[in-house]
Amino acid sequence: MRRLTRLTAAAATTFALAGSAIAADPTNWTAVIEEAKGQTVYFHAWGGEPRINAYIDWAAGQVSERYGVTVRHVKVDDTATVVSRIIAEKSVGKTEEGAVDLVWINGENFQALKRQNLLAAEGWADTLPNWKHVDVSGKPTVVTDFTVPTDGLESPWGMAKLVFLYDTAIMTRPPRSLKDLADHAAAHPGRFTYPQPPNFHGSTFLKQALTTLIDDPQKLQMPVDEARFDADTAPLFAFLDALHPNLWRQGRAFPQNAAAMRQMLADGEIDISFSFNPNDASGAIAAGELPDTVRTFVFEEGTIGNTHFVAIPFNAKAKAGALVFADFLLSPEAQARKQDPAVWGDPTVLDVAGLSAEDRARFDALDLGVATLSPADLGPTLPEPHPSWMTRLEDAWIARYGAP
Repeated sequence: MRRLTRLTAAAATTFALAGSAIAADPTNWTAVIEEAKGQTVYFHAWGGEPRINAYIDWAAGQVSERYGVTVRHVKVDDTATVVSRIIAEKSVGKTEEGAVDLVWINGENFQALKRQNLLAAEGWADTLPNWKHVDVSGKPTVVTDFTVPTDGLESPWGMAKLVFLYDTAIMTRPPRSLKDLADHAAAHPGRFTYPQPPNFHGSTFLKQALTTLIDDPQKLQMPVDEARFDADTAPLFAFLDALHPNLWRQGRAFPQNAAAMRQMLADGEIDISFSFNPNDASGAIAAGELPDTVRTFVFEEGTIGNTHFVAIPFNAKAKAGALVFADFLLSPEAQARKQDPAVWGDPTVLDVAGLSAEDRARFDALDLGVATLSPADLGPTLPEPHPSWMTRLEDAWIARYGAP
């Protein structure tokens, strides 16, 4: 609470001084709502999953009806292109009325914008009305993005944890470790693959493997030491060199993304897929995209987990509207709907136990589905490496195995 009070006071000062940085002051929410009325928010977010797109459409409809704010979902394939656009606008002096009002972001893209002061002033996220529901103590990654403090520059939207999907009609005993997975691939050539880096899920597989194989995982919590990079990643690339001949198409081709990999599992083309959403399998079963015999597993040594966020660029045109939409996405109503596997299945960032009885009931009523692991069965959550590791791993992977 002391942190919240400090941030609120600091934010009030910052917003008052920031001027064009962010005209709307979240500590005066009535004024924010009034200013937002009639604004159009261009929300740049990954558009590769129809269920997520449908959820964003629903949320946009709610803020239009309740607050008179129009939200346009600008579907992107790679958030890095949004970052490049914001950087380009800054380079030509476009400090107001930028093309991006809100962006779905985390990891190296957040770090890039924060490092170059290309985000709206600190503290806005911590002062949203629905921030009081966020589970800061139980889910510390809501304020630390890939080891980088968020400083109220982005608002948490959902939780992610790497899980693997398999079909019990085909496989009776799933691998329980990275070594087990490699053994399965060797025993069943062509039945496993991963999306091609720099696809986000493909890069996450590299980080998961590196976290298991590096001599000291604490090295990953610091920026890459260029002098030691080759030695630190040697076990990873030795593992991949041995794995690739046993992959789908002998590792000469890779699926474009996680959705394509999931379709390969549905078609019986591979034995194992993976997702960064623990509810993904149940949601896909509910949508008829996977057979109802599919289940989820994790490694006993743990799997990588993080939080994903929304952020407002420094030169956003509809800042008040972006604040209103970000706050709605954080509401118990929107978070509960998002966690429903029949809708999206993305885990909440809220402290559900601390909600009112009415809002708790929204979550209690959810059927998480037959393929969703319980919190206990999800096992240990491994921390994300510092963002610099993702970029260096992707570059090294492309140099070794070929460009996308």
